[in-house]
Amino acid sequence: MGLAAMLWQGVEHGFSLTLISHRLPFWFLVFALFLPRVSLIVAWLSGVLVPFHLEGWIPVVFAVLLPRLLVLYLIYQDQGISLWFLIHFGVAILTLVGGGSTYQRRRQWQRGER
Repeated sequence: MGLAAMLWQGVEHGFSLTLISHRLPFWFLVFALFLPRVSLIVAWLSGVLVPFHLEGWIPVVFAVLLPRLLVLYLIYQDQGISLWFLIHFGVAILTLVGGGSTYQRRRQWQRGER
């Protein structure tokens, strides 16, 4: 089965590999890859998050503690599982996996265990 046939089959089942944005602006999707907290604050101040009806304390807690999960939730609500969702999911996984090793190396360096 060729790549074109696989992509067409994915489109038939509701999965698309296009870089589309519906209610979330392009700047938010790109900026949230690098600075998710800052992009969430700017989006909230500019009114981008109004259509998502984020109310109460739960979105605030997620924005402070786990901003990448909140960004993933927003992308999923806007587009479903799209290429943007997969890109952000991959960055979230790489951040979680890579963050621990950096912290471990820093602690070893401070103790003098090179």
